[in-house]
Amino acid sequence: MKVYADYAATTPVKPIVTERITEILTNHYGNPSSIHSIGRDGRKYLDQSRREIATILGANVNEVIFTSGATEANNTAIKSVARMNKSKGKHIITSRIEHHSVLNVFEELEHEGFNVTYLNVNHEGIIDLEELKHALTNETTLVSIMLVNNEVGTVQPLFEIAELLEDKDVMFHVDAVQAIGHMKIEFKELPVDMLSITAHKFGGPKGIGALLVKQGTQFMPYIHGGEQELKRRAGTENVPYICGMATALKDTYEHMDQNNIHLMKLKEQFLVGLEENAIPFELNGSMVNTTGHITNLYFPFIEVETMLTLLDMSDIYVSSGSACTAGSTLPSHVLEAMFGKDNRIKQSIRFSFNAVTTEEEVQYMIATITKIYQQFKEEENE
Repeated sequence: MKVYADYAATTPVKPIVTERITEILTNHYGNPSSIHSIGRDGRKYLDQSRREIATILGANVNEVIFTSGATEANNTAIKSVARMNKSKGKHIITSRIEHHSVLNVFEELEHEGFNVTYLNVNHEGIIDLEELKHALTNETTLVSIMLVNNEVGTVQPLFEIAELLEDKDVMFHVDAVQAIGHMKIEFKELPVDMLSITAHKFGGPKGIGALLVKQGTQFMPYIHGGEQELKRRAGTENVPYICGMATALKDTYEHMDQNNIHLMKLKEQFLVGLEENAIPFELNGSMVNTTGHITNLYFPFIEVETMLTLLDMSDIYVSSGSACTAGSTLPSHVLEAMFGKDNRIKQSIRFSFNAVTTEEEVQYMIATITKIYQQFKEEENE
């Protein structure tokens, strides 16, 4: 049996999405900026997809800016706010467990003279609200915090964060990449100014995403060269993939409730199965403030590289953390922020499930991990 359990890294493109992309590629190839009928045809599908995405996410149509993915969306939001408001102040805030498409931007801004506060987190991966409260100053212009952590699945207290900012002139950006499909997003109701998403985390194609920007929010374009996206993001829009993203998002939201129930059942089955087989492990993250699709576990009896290799040899495909740091010999910065320089950070694996993950696949993973553990016990006793 082959088991893919790395859906937090990426998801396979849904068949209905492939069909939609192919249909647009084949029959509606016009540049949406062209004024002739073929171009207007392309514009029709671009506008239709923008409306669909805005409606599903509870946003106004003109609040959706299409990007090449979340990395561009995060870069755009953070650099736009920081650089536009540096005359007011050069203090910006994020957490130590953000995705590198956020952390590396903050590091770049530090080199430009910005003062950055990196918030600490507790053992569950939740930021310290008191630390955030005391970090805010009259020169703070931006707070950027992810909604759902990509390595441990912890959900941050978004509304509590926003409450600390409501009487201050501070912009709030949220990386919501891992939340889409697992939490209902109503952009109008969320107390945030900018929100990043990417299609390939919910059954859409890679290379397309969006930045949602609240109406009235000051915004500085990151990419220049044309007047696309209401002059906010230059470059010919990728209409086939935008249509694919809209199709994937619609399908994801239509089945979100039942999928979340399914994922929580799988998570429970996985953890209970490991316990019943007397596998020594500990959960990295929270059992309460979490989503169902990510489970990060510490196995004290084995190094992460060895476990990944043995699982791969059994056709189980998982990871030790973010795919964006694949090939790095450095330990997870998320786990290090949570636990310090403990052996735990070198012995932890991320399992991430999807609506198509089956109970049989989870049972196979339990059986395989049990077999690996028994082999290590036998070697220890020799």
